[in-house]
Amino acid sequence: MNANMKINDFGNRLKTMLKVDARRIFLTPALYIMLGVSLALPILILVMTSFMGGTNPETGEAVETFTNVWQAIGSAGGNAMNMDLTSMCNINLLYFLVAIFVCLFVSEDFRSGYVKNLFTVRSKKLDYVLSKTIVLFVAATGMFVLYFIGAMIGGGIAGLSFDFASVGASAGGIAACMVSKIFFSLVFVSIALTLSAVGKQRLWLSILGSLAAGMLLFTMIPMMTPLNSGAFNVALCVLGGPLFAAGLGAASNLILSKTSLV
Repeated sequence: MNANMKINDFGNRLKTMLKVDARRIFLTPALYIMLGVSLALPILILVMTSFMGGTNPETGEAVETFTNVWQAIGSAGGNAMNMDLTSMCNINLLYFLVAIFVCLFVSEDFRSGYVKNLFTVRSKKLDYVLSKTIVLFVAATGMFVLYFIGAMIGGGIAGLSFDFASVGASAGGIAACMVSKIFFSLVFVSIALTLSAVGKQRLWLSILGSLAAGMLLFTMIPMMTPLNSGAFNVALCVLGGPLFAAGLGAASNLILSKTSLV
């Protein structure tokens, strides 16, 4: 009896669920597609905009372009109302890719019947939600790291400046910015996970809901994670991201407990 209780306690159940989800996510082709897109996207953006920069030969108007590689990561001002090219085509686009990937990964569980079998045989819904949140956060982290690497490569190819001062940032500020952005992705992971629990097999519904929610939060990202982030921004995202995920995780658990799994 004691042995069974030890096997079925929360820690062991979560550990087992994490192993299953980690194995499944690394066998998912969509993961490698998203990671590849995360790496290639900044290279294409920086190289193509640098080639298109200057003056439009047909209209004679100036064409906006990136002048500094750190613009692909964010802006120091954190101005949410700035709608120029550099503020729209930067690392913040990844939040939408993260949301789409969460929906794809979770929806497949419902379409394949994996979830119904899982809950019937051994796992609890809370274990499922926690495991999914952790594993998908790790995947999101990988996407942000690869985007940063791609931005360095793209900036080098395009011959952009790597100067910190010209964008009002510093090495420490950019490091804090990246940490803040990575932990802020927990907000998008948990929103997409909750909406996937609502949509279940209806992938289109969970994706549309996640993108709509993401658009509402998009203006918050520059303010929460500016290029000149400091300890306050890091603390806000490192503490706030998990708290937000915990709240929506509880909602996801309730939805899965109170609704049909098909």
